[in-house]
Amino acid sequence: MGQFSLRRNFQIFKEYTLKKGEKGDENLNDLFTIDCGDILLRELRIEDVDAIYEITSQPEVYEYLPDWKSTREQRLDWVTKYEIPSNKKFLSAVPNIEEQNYLKLGIILKETDEFIGFCNTGIKEELPAPNREIAYAISKHYRNRGYTTKAVKGLINYLFENTNVELLNTIVLTQNVSSNKVIQKSGFNFLGDLEIENEKYYHYTLLKSEWQSNK
Repeated sequence: MGQFSLRRNFQIFKEYTLKKGEKGDENLNDLFTIDCGDILLRELRIEDVDAIYEITSQPEVYEYLPDWKSTREQRLDWVTKYEIPSNKKFLSAVPNIEEQNYLKLGIILKETDEFIGFCNTGIKEELPAPNREIAYAISKHYRNRGYTTKAVKGLINYLFENTNVELLNTIVLTQNVSSNKVIQKSGFNFLGDLEIENEKYYHYTLLKSEWQSNK
């Protein structure tokens, strides 16, 4: 699972509130999606807050993504005030996304419409430019089924086919064996070791030209 830093100051397009029993105001047909076979990558909704909170509270997830652990109230605040507006801003900027930070997408199981994980792209400030990264996590209940690899490949394909991104990065903790396998299956090439905040990572990169030649 990769990680990226969040910029503190975002332009907030719209504030949302979520009350008990209240539904969000977005039509599902209006949400951005990427079809990845038996899963979809889908733009976040307010209704996803509980699923994201549950997944990021799993020890199997926050062991590798400790910055994602939060209270439900924090998660609601982040999703409504930062993540949904940032997604809208990112998508409206396509194809020229060099000034955008992140796009956060849910991994949705088509058969049940269940939110089972997330796959994101953002700027990894600890890496030298070009430092756009892919990061992801999946619920412990849906591991080892190939969903994460499909999600990563789907996001890679979208970025290389629809934006001006020429190179993608990901960093993975050295001890995270399953995540390293996902990255290798997704076509990334090992670049080297690096240390961030006393944690050791493997650094991988993928060039647009390499991705296109191997399709």
